[in-house]
Amino acid sequence: MPIKILLLVILLSTMTLQSCQDEPLIRDSNAKGEGKMNNRNEDPHPYVGMWVTKDGYIRHELLPNGRYDEARGNRKSAYQGYYTIEGDHIEYVDDTGFTADGDFRDGVLYHAGMVLYREE
Repeated sequence: MPIKILLLVILLSTMTLQSCQDEPLIRDSNAKGEGKMNNRNEDPHPYVGMWVTKDGYIRHELLPNGRYDEARGNRKSAYQGYYTIEGDHIEYVDDTGFTADGDFRDGVLYHAGMVLYREE
């Protein structure tokens, strides 16, 4: 019986993830903590775009639909997943379930010990 329950939980989790794949996961917050979800009918969040380390080895592309694509060296799409932004804080969940976070400060993304700059 426990295996059936576990399979049901996995199935429901997968269905939930699939049902929200097209939903944007970017939340804009003001100083009072009030927020609104960014949707496709609005301009993209200001942090959407390509962020790279100084040596160009790691590249995070933050897509307008709340997905990200991370390249490392010659490995394009080394990691992919979802991200949420609330204020200047970003939370990542890759497609395997691994989580990480970071903060934007003065036009720079500080993430997991890395420093990434917006690609111009």
